[in-house]
Amino acid sequence: MLARHQEPIVAIATAPGRGAVGIVRVSGRGLSGLIQALCARPLKAREATYLPFRDQDGSAIDHGLAIHFPGPNSFTGEDVLELQAHGGPVVLQLLVTRCLQAAAETDAATGQPRLPGLRVAQPGEFSERAFLNDKIDLTQAEAIADLIDASTEAAARSASRSLAGDFSREIHTLRDALIHLRMLVEATLDFPEEEIDFLQKADAQGQLDRLEAHLATVLQRTRQGALLREGIRVVIAGQPNAGKSSLLNALAGAELAIVTPIAGTTRDVVQQTIQIEGVPLHVIDTAGLREGEGVDEVEQIGIERAWGQIEQADAVLFLHDLTRTTDNAYAASDAEIAQTLLQRLPQGVPVIDIWNKADAAPAPLVQEGITLSARTGEGLQALRQRLLHEAGWQSASEGLYIARERHVQALLRVGEHLNIAQQLLAAQAQSLDLLAEELRQSQNALNDITGEFSADDLLGVIFSSFCIGK
Repeated sequence: MLARHQEPIVAIATAPGRGAVGIVRVSGRGLSGLIQALCARPLKAREATYLPFRDQDGSAIDHGLAIHFPGPNSFTGEDVLELQAHGGPVVLQLLVTRCLQAAAETDAATGQPRLPGLRVAQPGEFSERAFLNDKIDLTQAEAIADLIDASTEAAARSASRSLAGDFSREIHTLRDALIHLRMLVEATLDFPEEEIDFLQKADAQGQLDRLEAHLATVLQRTRQGALLREGIRVVIAGQPNAGKSSLLNALAGAELAIVTPIAGTTRDVVQQTIQIEGVPLHVIDTAGLREGEGVDEVEQIGIERAWGQIEQADAVLFLHDLTRTTDNAYAASDAEIAQTLLQRLPQGVPVIDIWNKADAAPAPLVQEGITLSARTGEGLQALRQRLLHEAGWQSASEGLYIARERHVQALLRVGEHLNIAQQLLAAQAQSLDLLAEELRQSQNALNDITGEFSADDLLGVIFSSFCIGK
């Protein structure tokens, strides 16, 4: 543990701004001297006490509730003091300043500073302390940030399940099965002269098969959880006046983009996050794609930005105008855009053909893709379901937990090592040392998820995204 993790910390634990209640939190070891200075009395453990918070001269900074959580029975695993005051930013900052001041003052009884080294916490440092002191694992720590940042009800509920340990238990079950299989392989390596075939008798092949089957189930649920957290980027592309801005407005249910019959009205990127069955979709409207006369310098910049967004998309909605399907020049431009999409999009990014203005088309036309009217809403539900399908979303589950892309990648690494292990197990004695190594690598990938063996730089990235008071 780094030296800074031993230092006591203090921070405002509530969101910036004014509110009815604000919280200042202190975490460290041996807070009795600080508590005496701030509250002028000792506090009963885990019992809220209403009292004045004392300034250096004994006057009251504010009146509120003080709660002392002695370690290790606290969120961070250390002694924790929470001061619940009125939620004005000035009042809360005065309390933080007073905590720092009181910590440096000499205690009359000991002749030493009341809480040496007290400093303002860094982002996420309270949750980091909880992780380092084994109060939560890394997936639970990430779930705290995900719960705070949840943009949909489904994401919030799933983050709560992860915080309660649902995802961690799945990973631990996989890890325990791996450890048991590793034990069998290591035993065979350690006692090669034994007549008993440890692996065959213990059904090592069956254990590995069941492990892979369980991994597939966990991976599928983890992908769903990552999708619930991250969502997908959906870019609307097409020629001018195909109805791209109208489609964005229809999906969002609000007039976000300006809609006019003038070609080139949209000249910059307009983005809105919507949700479908709890899945966030980041829908991006772009400038109409065209070349030739009538394209001024500003519109050209918008077109270049449009292609930049398209190249970063998880899915592209290629919008066509049904009222112009008989126009040869229009059809030729659409074909040219389609060819460019094939060249510039990464492999595997779906392009969904959307035939807009069904309400204004001269006659019903059957086209490959989805036919809709952004103006009337006809066909929008089919588009929403298609987007969920392309994203890989399945029906929402009550037991779904939140996850991140790094969790998905770690589980994919586990699968790769287990696949090699299957091949090595068939060779048995000739490759048991390699088999043992693949199983060890699989376990390491699982440990990366829960943080049991994690590099400090990974922890820094994760916890630096937290707010100060967490």
